[in-house]
Amino acid sequence: MAWIETISDQDAEGSLKRQYEVGIKRAGRVYNIVRVMSQNPETMRTSMGLYMATMQGDSPLSRALREMLATVVSRINECHY
Repeated sequence: MAWIETISDQDAEGSLKRQYEVGIKRAGRVYNIVRVMSQNPETMRTSMGLYMATMQGDSPLSRALREMLATVVSRINECHY
């Protein structure tokens, strides 16, 4: 298993701290899949923008269907979602 050094909530500063705060407000915590990008806050911001556009943006698919598709694909890939 790979080990990636991450920045804790307490040590986060600037843009990273603001992104952590947004994540906590949105989901109640910062998930590890997001935290692994903490060494590069710009990558985290861009990645989360893509996620939000995909999952919550305008789409002919309902939000529930998009979540279901993400869950099924993650399960097929043997990845926790």
